[in-house]
Amino acid sequence: MAKEKTPITPAVRMLRAEKVSFTDHLYNYEEKGGTAVSARELGVDEHCVIKTLVMEDEGRQPLIVLMHGDMQVSTKELARVIGVKQVAPCSPETAQRHTGYLVGGTSPFGTRRRMSVYLEESIAALESIFINGGKRGYLVGVVPQDLIRVLKPVMVKVGI
Repeated sequence: MAKEKTPITPAVRMLRAEKVSFTDHLYNYEEKGGTAVSARELGVDEHCVIKTLVMEDEGRQPLIVLMHGDMQVSTKELARVIGVKQVAPCSPETAQRHTGYLVGGTSPFGTRRRMSVYLEESIAALESIFINGGKRGYLVGVVPQDLIRVLKPVMVKVGI
């Protein structure tokens, strides 16, 4: 069986430009399957699959939250931590407008618009993580230290 080629996405271009070592992980994407499906397909712990969530504050300023696949974001706690009144997920259309990616294929790397990035602090302690590579059905494996170096996220503790 021929090995599938790496999709060339804005995320892949950014990772290469930043000299980040990453592994390609293609899988059969399932609509609304989320990290449970990607973890199952790749045979990895869902806690190591990091979801990229696009949200907005009350002023409609977009932001990205990176969270363990098996956890949720407390938007109330996130708003408190970052000093805004409220934070809510964007609609899929708004998220696509901000990032340039389809929901289900959103990567924090190579977004159309520069946004603040917030990282659940326990992600930094993982040995390696799997995060969207900018296309549905495609994750990249990276070490958290490279993600932190490239994205310069604010560390938060907002997972529930």
